[in-house]
Amino acid sequence: MRQFSSSPREMLASLWRHRELIQASAKREVLGRYRGSVMGVLWSFFNPLFMLTVYTFVFSVVFKARWNTGSGSKTEFALVLFAGLIIFNLFAECINRAPTLILSNTNYVKKVIFPLEILPCVTLISALFHSLISLGVWLLAYLIFFGVPHLTVLYLPLIILPFLLFIMGLSWTLASLGVFLRDVSQFIGVITTVLMFLSPIFYPATALPESYRHILYLNPLTTIIEQTRDVLFWGKAPDLVVLSIYWLASALIAWLGFACFQKTRKGFADVL
Repeated sequence: MRQFSSSPREMLASLWRHRELIQASAKREVLGRYRGSVMGVLWSFFNPLFMLTVYTFVFSVVFKARWNTGSGSKTEFALVLFAGLIIFNLFAECINRAPTLILSNTNYVKKVIFPLEILPCVTLISALFHSLISLGVWLLAYLIFFGVPHLTVLYLPLIILPFLLFIMGLSWTLASLGVFLRDVSQFIGVITTVLMFLSPIFYPATALPESYRHILYLNPLTTIIEQTRDVLFWGKAPDLVVLSIYWLASALIAWLGFACFQKTRKGFADVL
């Protein structure tokens, strides 16, 4: 039986070795989602705008939610909210699909030459494409209502890259678990919904009493959401100490997820 390496070096080497296949698969997935629709890829532009409008109305008009700036501007609320949604949607799209990645591609399992480990990466790139469009909408809106964005926006890749490693690690783990435990996909759907409301997306972290605030920071999304808002809207440089810890933790999670996937993939064909 073929042995699959689970070393950190193989994790990076495999993604680089199959980069052209990953690129082609991601492109096919993005275009396939809108195949047959009149507006095509333009839906990736209008969908986040529609959800932003709904969330902004509900939370800023109905619930009178405000950020701790003393400003009642609905535009400010919308952009701060949107920044958090971009991060969460990237996470949710990948994690919700991860448990069924192998199950929905059973024809690849029988093919020894197909690198199954790239499937989470294909999903991630597809989700990242939509996140970049949403980010473009955000920057355009900021330019129209507030002027030229802060130079701190250049820090954004430094914040997003470890987040992508974190998502890949979880996706590899969930993809392998989803083959053996079919309930994982249902469970993850509930977890992502809970995380949406337990993340500082619709409210600032300071809205929680200080005695409970540490619980919010146990959520791995909290740090990335707040750091993203800092560099995009508030014009603050990221906390490099916190970010360094996040980089190390994300790299470890990515490798552990890859190792879990590689160790269990030998049993995929037997189960499927």
